[in-house]
Amino acid sequence: MKATAMAHPIQGLVKYHGLRDDLERYPYHDSISVCTAPSHTRTTVEFSMDYDEDTYVVDGEELTGTGFDRLERVVEKARGMSDAAHTVYPCRIESENSFPSNVGLGSSSSGFAAAAMALSEAAELDVSTAEISTIARVGSSSAARAVTGAFSILTHGLTDEDCHARRLQTSLHEDLRTVVALVPYHKDTDDAHEEAADSHMFDARRAHVQDQLAEMKAALRQDDFERTFELAEHDSLSLAATTMTGPEGWVYWQPATLAVFNKVRELRAEEDIPVYFSTDTGASVYVNTTEEHVDRVEEAVADTGVSTTTWSVGGPAKLLDEDEHLF
Repeated sequence: MKATAMAHPIQGLVKYHGLRDDLERYPYHDSISVCTAPSHTRTTVEFSMDYDEDTYVVDGEELTGTGFDRLERVVEKARGMSDAAHTVYPCRIESENSFPSNVGLGSSSSGFAAAAMALSEAAELDVSTAEISTIARVGSSSAARAVTGAFSILTHGLTDEDCHARRLQTSLHEDLRTVVALVPYHKDTDDAHEEAADSHMFDARRAHVQDQLAEMKAALRQDDFERTFELAEHDSLSLAATTMTGPEGWVYWQPATLAVFNKVRELRAEEDIPVYFSTDTGASVYVNTTEEHVDRVEEAVADTGVSTTTWSVGGPAKLLDEDEHLF
């Protein structure tokens, strides 16, 4: 009735934008990402008659409103897949992030992935990793890919059988290093998804992204570092263009974000370093490079005045031992 799991957040490489179904969170097209480590979310789940009602706590704050509703949908999906009698009891979930949340670093992906993994154990589900990814997906489509870990794809569709995550085979995880340029700026990804379809560029992006997906899968299969992250950089610009041309005209990037972009292009042009920037829906920047060049890249990015940390590739969500329980 109690379980704890850990998951790593994702960096979107070919990102989804907009949802066909807000409750099941079916995206309009496939998406590809890579998990980042050692950044992680640790989550403990317990079903117990000792609780009066479902209660969810993230980083010490009890969820209410939209945050509660999204996690409740994940819990209810797990309940609906379980034959265990104890899942009718109220559920308590506590979650802690090892990295800043709500600044464009994928905390929702690792949060819902860890919750789905722990729920599958606490609810005694006999399910595959792909099926656990569908539980995570109803919290966040990106979370489905955080369940499978490393380089993963979420295939789109209108059923769980079609819309689930799976790993993509590549050796790039061995050499990839990501310098994270932390640019604190509050954002709401859900609002951006709601507005996406109203952008005059949305249909063009949906058509264009099909070639991006095909090229990204080929680049990963061929272990082509430069092509993979050149595509990710381009996709970040495409996503931002769609976001900025929605009804609200949201611009998440800050002056520090653009300073990092410029520094990355300077390193490529003047020092011939394989380095590429990427952003999700936020102001913080992922700067992707190789192990050989990571020290120089981090030094250069830090010179722009932002806080930096270096991450590598994270694996799939996993269950933890009882001594790792948060309560």
